[in-house]
Amino acid sequence: MLYPEPSRDCDFCPRLHDFIQVWRGNEPTWHNAPVPAFLPTDPQDSAKSVHTLSLLAYPERVRLLIIGLAPGLRGANRTGRPFTGDYAGDLLYSTLKEYDFAQGIFEARPDDTLTLNDCAIVNAVRCVPPENKPTGAEINTCRQFLSPFITGLPNLQAIVTLGTIAHQSTIRALGQPVSKHKFGHNVQTEIGKLQIFSSYHCSRYNTNTGVLTEAMFREVFKNVRDYLSTKPNT
Repeated sequence: MLYPEPSRDCDFCPRLHDFIQVWRGNEPTWHNAPVPAFLPTDPQDSAKSVHTLSLLAYPERVRLLIIGLAPGLRGANRTGRPFTGDYAGDLLYSTLKEYDFAQGIFEARPDDTLTLNDCAIVNAVRCVPPENKPTGAEINTCRQFLSPFITGLPNLQAIVTLGTIAHQSTIRALGQPVSKHKFGHNVQTEIGKLQIFSSYHCSRYNTNTGVLTEAMFREVFKNVRDYLSTKPNT
């Protein structure tokens, strides 16, 4: 790995650590730990464990990075793979497949046949927060993993940030002031060699309330695909 990863028993954020300990007691078969990034692997490796896949990943293949907020309690915290096990993953992965950023069948479990093409997915906060709400201190603390993860992707060209908090943490991870790179749905900004695309989060709440439609979400990834088509695939 070219970047540090939190340990399974990371205690840098005491509130999150304690919350995970409770859920290890409640649901001992769940992942209940910091959720690793989801990176491209060979399709024949897709049925292997999340831990094994992290060792077989290809960070040099990543041209697009998608950054979410944090694992959902019964989603990624349960399954150990970002956006796997809840509604947000249904919309995200169907969109990624539509624009050829993923292939295989998404069955909302980490041993399905889904693999990523040219992209990776990570959360700004690796551990599940109570009520899906990390504190500012927790977001800042977990940036020690987000920043080197971004810089550890040597061929990265574009980032999609899902939601305001993920967007702001990404901008700070890149060493830039949020005031100069404000969040807005389907808004683009440039930082060095990276093009940043921001989107409302693909949560069930946002889609149920009409804040985000599937068409709006897909438009963001259409723009990403169009942008990458103008760039050399290094």
